[in-house]
Amino acid sequence: MPKTKKIPLRQCIACRELKPKKEMLRIVKPSEGAVFLDFSGKAPGRGAYICNCPDCVKKLKKNRLINKVFSCEADEAVYTAIEEEYFGKK
Repeated sequence: MPKTKKIPLRQCIACRELKPKKEMLRIVKPSEGAVFLDFSGKAPGRGAYICNCPDCVKKLKKNRLINKVFSCEADEAVYTAIEEEYFGKK
């Protein structure tokens, strides 16, 4: 019986859906510095995942989810920067 490789799943912080890690975007909060989108998925720091869809990215700002997930006070500029990075990339 061949061994099957387990696919790592992550939960979206906006819609709460479980999806394979490779299909999601990682948001990182390094120990020092600002929160940012990590397209490589390898940046050091605390990570949270979000679906790679515009609705979830918009929910991030609307519900101020970074504040809840990282228990920190992220200002409007962080949300705007993530939106610009995402929508500029698509």
